[in-house]
Amino acid sequence: MEQTSFWENIDGSRQTWFHPRICRIPGPRPVLLMTLQGITGSDYFHPVQWSESRELGRTWSDPKPVPDMGRHPGPDGLDEGYCDTVPEYHEPTRTVIAMAHNVYYKNGKLARPNDQRWPVYCVRSANGTWGNVRKLEWSDPDATAIYTSNCSQRVTLPDGDVLVPLSHGPSGRLDRGVTVVRCGFDGETMRVKARGNTLRLSVGRGLLEPSLATFDGAIYMTIRAENGQGFVTRSRDGLDWSPMVPWQFDDGEPAGMSTTQQRWLPHSDGLLLVYTRRDASNTKVMRWRAPLWVSEVDTKKLALKRSTERIAIPMNTDGVRNAAEVEHQGNFHTTAISANESLISTGTVVPYKWTGAVRIARVRWRSPNRLIG
Repeated sequence: MEQTSFWENIDGSRQTWFHPRICRIPGPRPVLLMTLQGITGSDYFHPVQWSESRELGRTWSDPKPVPDMGRHPGPDGLDEGYCDTVPEYHEPTRTVIAMAHNVYYKNGKLARPNDQRWPVYCVRSANGTWGNVRKLEWSDPDATAIYTSNCSQRVTLPDGDVLVPLSHGPSGRLDRGVTVVRCGFDGETMRVKARGNTLRLSVGRGLLEPSLATFDGAIYMTIRAENGQGFVTRSRDGLDWSPMVPWQFDDGEPAGMSTTQQRWLPHSDGLLLVYTRRDASNTKVMRWRAPLWVSEVDTKKLALKRSTERIAIPMNTDGVRNAAEVEHQGNFHTTAISANESLISTGTVVPYKWTGAVRIARVRWRSPNRLIG
């Protein structure tokens, strides 16, 4: 896999960029649109920016602010902003929906992390103009404290409706459940039309950061959890989900995952998963958040094919003897840019130094064996 880096800030003299997430805007000459934002502390993010590439990710324009995705006066003297933005192209309306969630800060730190949080979205029109931030309204008794689509991959259905996975919780309950809502979208406003069944795991904060992908007539959801595992489930319609099972390899060995994200990397010939996991090389790295691994998924077993596993983005240093200098990679994204090529993008960060870089891996498929190249 080819590795490239952008906006490096290794010595701390420049801005460190985080959450670089990319979507493909089709056309005679496709454009890649990236959203990203600066980071200077634990979950302390600066206004959302955008950049674009007209060379399929080999070069990028200088980041510019998304006009309405900065800071606003919030309740109780807090500052309100947005984070965990994911842009996705909506083909029926030729728009990009950048979905995030609101976040509160006070005195340079995160405030109210689990209360009065909800998804927001900002629409970029076909002419490149950004609209205003809107709240995804959802009145549900299971979501009176928080509901969020943070960092999640969504699915646009053939009729233009959008499946949005949500992690949610009622007031007074720490652990969250996961539900998928089906939303209509007219090019400006997104409205919830239906909700699916709820999945739960009452450990820690419960189930977090679900992501969706379609393959071979089914819809798949991968879910972050706080019990040393990640989970996967499957649905035919995106609303009725089967009981989730822990991620494991096809030889039966568990894929140890410590409260971090997984991302789908769909392809016409197969379904891949990008993830972090426990390994002998990263035993001292917090939550094993480097390196990034990628494997093909056995969709019959709902397991990772051990023989296909590769390191997509390696660690920058030794994860046992020099773990304090390891750039964490646990917040990342995937984008298919052609029939046989995809990108994995991550904003790496050394905790407490807040140095790093935007790193991109270019994943290619080799037919007919569907191996990762």
